[in-house]
Amino acid sequence: MKTLVCFYSRTGITRKVGTQIAEALSADVEEIIDHKGRSGPIGFVTGGKDAFLARTTEITEAAKNPADYDMVIIGTPVWAGTMAPAPRTWIMKYAGKVKNMAFFCTTASSGMDKTLAAMEELSGLKASASIGFYERDVKKGDTSERVKQFTSSLTSA
Repeated sequence: MKTLVCFYSRTGITRKVGTQIAEALSADVEEIIDHKGRSGPIGFVTGGKDAFLARTTEITEAAKNPADYDMVIIGTPVWAGTMAPAPRTWIMKYAGKVKNMAFFCTTASSGMDKTLAAMEELSGLKASASIGFYERDVKKGDTSERVKQFTSSLTSA
C-alpha cells in the first residue's frame, strides 16, 4: 500500500510522531508548511485563536500529489481543542483527491477525541484509523508501542 504521511508541527512534537509513523510504514513524508509566523508567544496565541475560530491559512502547495497514494495520514497538534489551521487548510484543499485517510494528533493535555472527529468530519471520509499522543509521552520517547498499534491497524485493514 503506497502511503503518504502529512503533518504540521510548530514545536517538533507532531513531526516526531509523523516521522515514526512514516518509518514504520515505509511511507513518503510531507510536512505542511504554514506561511503565517507561528513561533514565539505571539504565534502561540494567534495560532490558538485561529484554530478556535476554525480559520484556514496559506500553506505551501503540496509537493506530492495525494491522489497518487492508497492511504494519506494527516497529523496535527491540538490547539484550543481542535486542529491547527495548516492541517485544516490541507484537508479542505486536498481531501477530495484522497482514497483513504487516517489521522493522528498530539496534545499537551486534552482535545484528542474532538480533534480527530473534526478531522474526519472535515475530510468527508471515514477514517481508516485515528490515534492521539500526549506530548509528555513523545518527549519521553514512549510512543513506539502506540505507533506500532496504529500502523498495524492500517496494514491489516
